[in-house]
Amino acid sequence: MSLPRITRLPSVRLLSSIYQHHCFQQPLLPSITPLTVPRRTVTQNEYRRPGQPKEDKWPWQNINFGLWKGLEGIKKHFTLLKKEFSDTWVGPEGKPLIDHMLEQNRVVFEFRNPEDLESWTVSSDREIGGQSEAYLKLGKYNTCFFYGTLSSAPPKDGETRYSGYCTMRSKQMLASFDRKQHYDWTTFNTLHLRVRGDGRPWMITVGAETYFAHQKDDMYCYFLYTRGGPYWQDVKIPFSKFFLSHCGRIQDDQHPLWLDKVNTIGFTLGDKADGPFQLEIDYIGVCKDYAHTEEFAYEVYKRNPEV
Repeated sequence: MSLPRITRLPSVRLLSSIYQHHCFQQPLLPSITPLTVPRRTVTQNEYRRPGQPKEDKWPWQNINFGLWKGLEGIKKHFTLLKKEFSDTWVGPEGKPLIDHMLEQNRVVFEFRNPEDLESWTVSSDREIGGQSEAYLKLGKYNTCFFYGTLSSAPPKDGETRYSGYCTMRSKQMLASFDRKQHYDWTTFNTLHLRVRGDGRPWMITVGAETYFAHQKDDMYCYFLYTRGGPYWQDVKIPFSKFFLSHCGRIQDDQHPLWLDKVNTIGFTLGDKADGPFQLEIDYIGVCKDYAHTEEFAYEVYKRNPEV
């Protein structure tokens, strides 16, 4: 079979000549049905873990479009904006300057009504196919009651090797029009908790604002050892004791916690002791301990040490 001479033809005539030539030639191979790709696979490219059911919905089907919802959102954001302007004239964080400078204790979270629990989120390894269960409710004496069952059995998906964790974490604080708002704890140096646990060791995690996207999983961690029993315990942990971790791994390059842009705080259980657990929290606060003068408890490497 000889091909026509097409070396000097323009691009449009080149394609047309090839098409006409092959239309009049007898096909050498039998007709093959072209492969059809579902349309959903082009737009739905998010990673889905093995064993997780596929959500057969378009992205906009999860959005609740409503006129009244939009009007309520506009009213809410303009109310927050008005409060921001008024607080700016009063002083830092809506307090007079003298009160802000002399403040030694501050309660950040307290749980006195069900609305206080709406600023927290609960998760466990059930999201990746595990068997742990975690719940959050208001306690009998107006406290935060975090309870559930821990199971270290890994999911049967062929990929996950380790499992068994439950965590509760505060939500990102937002200003008007869903702008990020941070906690400023620069005038304090100690985290103050009043908790009552069941004797299990917990991990306290504090998330701060980062500059780069690959640092979004950076967390500052420290241990919380509960005694168990019916008595409350007041725990004070200096911020200098918190160490940096990324995706659960302690980093070699350590640096202190940035207290001027704190986003979230959380409590994580993963001690591999299967069974029920409970943690009751009365309040979470920060305080100024003048007896604590340590800046950072861990060794900091100098990239360019002085000779």
